[in-house]
Amino acid sequence: MELRPGLFTRLFAEISRDGQTKTRRVLTHLALAIERQAKINASVGAHPRGTPTPASPGAGPAVISGTLRRSITHTPVLPSGTGWETKVGTGVGFTPPYGRTPSSRYGLYLETGLKNGVSYPFLGPAYRFGITTVAPQLYATVFRTPWPRL
Repeated sequence: MELRPGLFTRLFAEISRDGQTKTRRVLTHLALAIERQAKINASVGAHPRGTPTPASPGAGPAVISGTLRRSITHTPVLPSGTGWETKVGTGVGFTPPYGRTPSSRYGLYLETGLKNGVSYPFLGPAYRFGITTVAPQLYATVFRTPWPRL
């Protein structure tokens, strides 16, 4: 094979394009997995509004109306600087039928702690599950090489 002018440039451009496509695919699947797990975590039992929650402090919240669970979503995977970016969390515009606190604010309170200091995290554990369990599997499947150890 003869090395013609521009051959390396073309090959490296193809390798870069392939890597970008695979990275975007991995991040999309990872965001979906984290979103799915967060919805599971935000469903620890159920109870009517005004009654005690069956959820234990430190575990995910129980369902009252389902608005918080429905509001969990992710943004599209888009280029950001030198890489790719997506966000998983509560979407805007979701308010339960019985109150005025949007689910994004309510979710933050549950995740970080209520006035009494009790927290019912659902996003943090979902993120940890995604990074420790799902991401290595996705990476190995798409890139056909083991997850890099840092």
